[in-house]
Amino acid sequence: MQQASETEVLVVPASREDGGRLRRITTAGAIYDRLYADIVSLRMPPGMLLQEKRIADDFGVSRTPVREALLRLSEGGLVDIYPQSGTVVSRVPVSAIPEAVVVRKALEGATVDAAALTATTADIARLDAIIARQRAHAATGNASGFHEEDEAFHEAITQISGYPGIWAILKTVKVQIDRARRLTLPVLGRMDNVVQEHMIIRDALAAHDAAAARSAMIHHLSAVIPDVDELRARYPHYFC
Repeated sequence: MQQASETEVLVVPASREDGGRLRRITTAGAIYDRLYADIVSLRMPPGMLLQEKRIADDFGVSRTPVREALLRLSEGGLVDIYPQSGTVVSRVPVSAIPEAVVVRKALEGATVDAAALTATTADIARLDAIIARQRAHAATGNASGFHEEDEAFHEAITQISGYPGIWAILKTVKVQIDRARRLTLPVLGRMDNVVQEHMIIRDALAAHDAAAARSAMIHHLSAVIPDVDELRARYPHYFC
């Protein structure tokens, strides 16, 4: 396969919530995005060995952009690099979860406050469309699709609030929560509960009731804390 330039800029579709606009990304960035998504979704589970050569071959590039992507993932706590030994997907650090929830409550409490004051009819319709897609995924048991729409819901609120940059901060803060939550979504009734919690937030925003919106968001984010002890018992090799 012909190798792409290590500094090549690729043009790829952005997320639906960004309007599907095209964005430019380096080869290393594209590799990072793919590995990040696979690790967070648990398609690459904790403890999995990552082989630079195989990844490079998959993308048709040299090992240089692969190493750059792996270094970024290491800085984000998603892979562990062992010199002379190899690189593995990191285990989920239990100690990082409570602090991440505290940060998330503070930031999303602020954005939902602001969104309650500024939400338009079009904004509420946008949330309704996301919730409708979540219901459809819950009905079919599509945990991956459901999680994608869950992300879209919370990102939309930061955009409605006028503070879209907060979402970039939150994505970094909550990455270990997201990995743990992927193990809880298949639990019977969990996705339906999330939809109901989102509806309560949506209704408070539609009513421009900032206090109710904040209260509903804080309750919702408290519920995202997985039962770590139970998860560790069921998946002992996934946590540290």
